[in-house]
Amino acid sequence: MKARGERVAALTAYDYPMTRLLDETGIPLILVGDSLGMVMLGYPDTTCVTMAEMEHHIRAAARAKPRALLAADMPYRSYDTPAAALENARRLVAAGAEAVKAEGGCAIRDQVRAIVAAGIPYLGHLGMLPQSVREEGGYHIKGRKEAEHEALLADARALVEAGAFGIVLELVTPAVAREITQNVPIPTLGIGSGADCDGQILVINDLVGTFPWFTPRFVKPKLQAAEQMRAAIRQWRLEVEKPPVM
Repeated sequence: MKARGERVAALTAYDYPMTRLLDETGIPLILVGDSLGMVMLGYPDTTCVTMAEMEHHIRAAARAKPRALLAADMPYRSYDTPAAALENARRLVAAGAEAVKAEGGCAIRDQVRAIVAAGIPYLGHLGMLPQSVREEGGYHIKGRKEAEHEALLADARALVEAGAFGIVLELVTPAVAREITQNVPIPTLGIGSGADCDGQILVINDLVGTFPWFTPRFVKPKLQAAEQMRAAIRQWRLEVEKPPVM
């Protein structure tokens, strides 16, 4: 798609009906993201998500048999070593994933190589790394400092050399995201990283407003579904509670 100049629209899904709906719209890449920890399971961040929980949601999404490429996040601490990365990537594939994603660049180069060497497609993730939120004390935009800029470029090159087919750039300054996009042969998918990536990826709940208690600043919801659902449920409740006409 990058070679043809086509932009990539990717979204998350965590269950059968949403995967089926997204696939019916022609979305080419669907990610079973570990963001399910917050939007589906009520955890404070992604570090609480387990392999078993990822497998459960991947199985549900895979039952929709999407035409889209179905990728899945490797959860926190599941790829500390090349051996662990390969074992857990295989578990996600066995659950129904067609590709896996993990966070980091140079630091996990050997893990990526092990996964790719086993024939499992790999999607990278650079910039703000949600699984590092506790160590970093929050979610921070990356690339503002020259050291971060250089590190991001080195990480992107490392992922390309290791065999990744694409890179998610999360909360990277637009100028640095543009530079990475122009200098790697694989597509970049931005999330809060400006408009110059090869495509964009969002959490579906943010896009349609079904997690109204928090919306990232960079997201402009296309629908306020939660409020419509509240209204429908209130109307039904009132109908139920209204005494029958005798």
